[in-house]
Amino acid sequence: MAKSVVVDAMGGDHGPTETVRGAVSASREHGVPVVLVGQAGVIRRELAELGAVGEIDVTHADDVVPMSERGAGAVARGGSSLAVGCDLVREGAGAAFVSAGSTGAVVVSAITRLGTAPTVLRPALAVALPSVTGGATVLVDAGATSDPTPEMMAQFALLGSSYAELVLGVSDPLVGLLSIGSEPGKGNRLTRRTEELLRGVGLSFPGRLPFRFYGNVEGHDVLAGTVDVIVADGFTGNVVLKNVEGTVRAALTMAAAAGIARAEELREVARHYDPETHGGAALLGLTGTVVVAHGSSRAGTIARACVVARDLAEGGVVARVRDHLTVDPAT
Repeated sequence: MAKSVVVDAMGGDHGPTETVRGAVSASREHGVPVVLVGQAGVIRRELAELGAVGEIDVTHADDVVPMSERGAGAVARGGSSLAVGCDLVREGAGAAFVSAGSTGAVVVSAITRLGTAPTVLRPALAVALPSVTGGATVLVDAGATSDPTPEMMAQFALLGSSYAELVLGVSDPLVGLLSIGSEPGKGNRLTRRTEELLRGVGLSFPGRLPFRFYGNVEGHDVLAGTVDVIVADGFTGNVVLKNVEGTVRAALTMAAAAGIARAEELREVARHYDPETHGGAALLGLTGTVVVAHGSSRAGTIARACVVARDLAEGGVVARVRDHLTVDPAT
């Protein structure tokens, strides 16, 4: 029997009600074995409402990390649903961990409890955004590290290109660096130095880079299919991700009001950019599989995140990404 996906029942703006519903949906509709972690009494009441007592295992955790927690405080909460959930994965009792809790707290807990892969300076969140070409572009980092160093950014490119190749099936990924202009040397100090590193300036790479570097890209390239991977710091990447989701909704709402297309056609387009479709972002660079869902996730998004986590775990993506990290940007 496959190992279970461990779900932080208490995380998110709508946990535990929506997280428990999502976990039950993942189990019933998608066949994902799930373990719910959190305050057992609360979880079992939610399961009773759904007639699901006995269907899903529950592991008790006394504490809850609030959504306002930025990260560091999560480490002190050793009995939280975040900590206990990560511990289950580390101990081999779960295949992957899913949480819609505070991104900073999830990242810090995952680093502390699971650890990073060898040579990884900092993990990064990767999310695949559909492009107008029919493919997808991996945005990395989508919110794990707001203030990375250029060396971390260069490594995000390695993580993102590995994800594009292993998960999306892209051979020889093309990587772009998000900046304010496409010309070389554009951007702030962080992007300028990162550009140098991605061009191999100041790095001791054995052979060539394991991806092709396109150069700088701009905001309008995010959905254009210009490159396979777009590298950004976590602050900018998270703003881009949420801006894409909001802009698509606004544009389609205006198109519907103008009668430009049928409602079902517009809903199909919107579905591609809905968090319920992509479920969440994979936290790359750890020793275990972690998927971070939107803080505002409802049941459908949690269910999809569970499916994504199961697929990543069954595909051995953590080990395969680790094996692809043959270059250490810190050297």
